[in-house]
Amino acid sequence: MSVPVILDVDTGIDDALAILFAVRHPDLDVLGISCVAGNTSLAQVVDNTLRVLDAAGAPQIPVAAGAPRPLLEPARASSHVHGADGLGGVALPSSSRSVESVGAVELMRRLILEHETPVTLVALAPQTNLALLLRTYPEVVGNLERIVFMGGSASVGNATAVAEFNVWHDPEAAAIVLDSNVPTYMYGLDVFNRVAIDEPVARALEVGDDALGRLVGGLVGVRISRPDGGRSEYTGHIGDAGAVCAIVDPDALSTQTRPVRVELAGYGRGQTLVDLRRSTDEAMPNTAGDEWTNVEIALEVDADRIVRLFLETLGLGGAIR
Repeated sequence: MSVPVILDVDTGIDDALAILFAVRHPDLDVLGISCVAGNTSLAQVVDNTLRVLDAAGAPQIPVAAGAPRPLLEPARASSHVHGADGLGGVALPSSSRSVESVGAVELMRRLILEHETPVTLVALAPQTNLALLLRTYPEVVGNLERIVFMGGSASVGNATAVAEFNVWHDPEAAAIVLDSNVPTYMYGLDVFNRVAIDEPVARALEVGDDALGRLVGGLVGVRISRPDGGRSEYTGHIGDAGAVCAIVDPDALSTQTRPVRVELAGYGRGQTLVDLRRSTDEAMPNTAGDEWTNVEIALEVDADRIVRLFLETLGLGGAIR
């Protein structure tokens, strides 16, 4: 039986890869997609999402526009990573699809409450939409299986030395989500940075005969220009797509359930503090109380297995044989 999911995205390069995987995998039933400002502006996120769905040959999945900025702070795009258009300049045809007349929060509420089985929310972006949903319509909690989010880190950051971008962009929203009593799964930088398509594979896909392969190769092969005119290092990360792969193949990752809190002040703002001490019982200081939530955290990953799953789902497995 397929897993009913709602994707919450800020469609940049890796969100695009995640959407391609989610709509193509038979074990996932994408009920809808909600959009939020993050990697780029809300309007660009919506446009990118519709174009990617066309490229995937997806059915008419409902798409809704959500929050144009974080709960408290102005929006801060990640154009230095994803380019001005969010897709690194990889051109896709305009879409004739249209967004829902209702906003993202209303769409998510309807899809969750109307579904016959509990729904998994997959947050691949700053969690502003999710926070607004959970605070406005707390009744949805009763029909949520869990929240899988790409965000956070038990080690280093990327937006700052300690904070990962999605959580850093709206830490108040992330804190609200952790406080919602919905089971949460964190796919953070600890595994995000390990799952990548080798450059020769990406380059072969980019010039191949398969249109979807050319898109995937182009997205993972983007080298974003630096302000000094140089080129950034190739990484080949499939990024957010790995979090969606983890739903389909959880055994490809090793997880631990640990207390987590989101820092909301000072230099550590946006950091996910993860208590990795061997013992975290109530006798341990600073891990009891409302500020900490037990979260299942992905800490190790079989990167080759995830990459193979991703490519084979898109019919591109031959590229790595």
